[in-house]
Amino acid sequence: MKGLVIKNTGSWYTVLTDDGPTVDCKIKGNFRLRGIRSTNPVAVGDRVHIKVNAEGTAFITEIEDRRNYIIRKSINLSKQSHILAANVDQAILVVTVTKPETSTTFIDRFLASAEAYRVPVFLVFNKTDLLSPDELHYQQMMVQLYETVGYTCFAVSAINGEGLDALHPLLDGKITLLSGNSGVGKSTIINRFVPHANLRTAEISDAHNTGMHTTTFSEMIPLTSHLSPLTSKSWLIDTPGIKGFGTFDMERQELTSYFKEIFQFSKQCKFSDCTHTHEPGCAVLKAVEDHYIAASRYQSYLSMLDDKDENKYREAY
Repeated sequence: MKGLVIKNTGSWYTVLTDDGPTVDCKIKGNFRLRGIRSTNPVAVGDRVHIKVNAEGTAFITEIEDRRNYIIRKSINLSKQSHILAANVDQAILVVTVTKPETSTTFIDRFLASAEAYRVPVFLVFNKTDLLSPDELHYQQMMVQLYETVGYTCFAVSAINGEGLDALHPLLDGKITLLSGNSGVGKSTIINRFVPHANLRTAEISDAHNTGMHTTTFSEMIPLTSHLSPLTSKSWLIDTPGIKGFGTFDMERQELTSYFKEIFQFSKQCKFSDCTHTHEPGCAVLKAVEDHYIAASRYQSYLSMLDDKDENKYREAY
């Protein structure tokens, strides 16, 4: 029997079978023996084969080839990865400039990882209703930065619904991963799109101005509530909020191509193997100096180069 993994609670997987019903599944231990260095060898969005037992539960016996996935380094086990979702059409990264503040380093690391697996990303700046004039100006500067690089940005307020209508056409017929730091409002956005989802939300921690986890597992939520999940073509993948985004399995020489503007200027470098850190005739360094490449983006690139030394992996990212 075949199906789609629509929920992962850590120990159990809910599979929507091609025949209609959902089945709670576990994985065979031999998945961990196949060289999959991952904390979750099966991810939401995976197509799988299952074998049902007499108790009505099942074992996942095979994972079909993935067309893509979004992956990050596991915080606790730095030599392992954590797959956020598989087989997605696009991703929405929800960011906030306050309560909590999403760092540009986090944004850039997510974008680079998505570029590596050819997953289009939209940036959604939430909580515009909370912004002071100075914070609104800062958000506008960030929007300008990322739109100049080539990413489509939206400014919204999930609380009052402002700006969310513009997202509806993007979600139609797509499997969309929704990601971001804890507390940026992912659950509130999903509740706006899918009222029957009734996802829990939480206040921001006053002590640290950071988000508190309300989503504790990954889940695919059908957007077409009037249809059965089996016939839905539009899905949102809700994922737990993440504090850091460590990059995984990226080669130094490939990293340049995951930053769109750095890649464009790199074609003019004197040396084909230029790392854009110190070499003479480096067009990227000249572009940073001339402000054609934002300093924050270049610093994110350098921090990811730094990741290549496993001993320098830092949780803050």
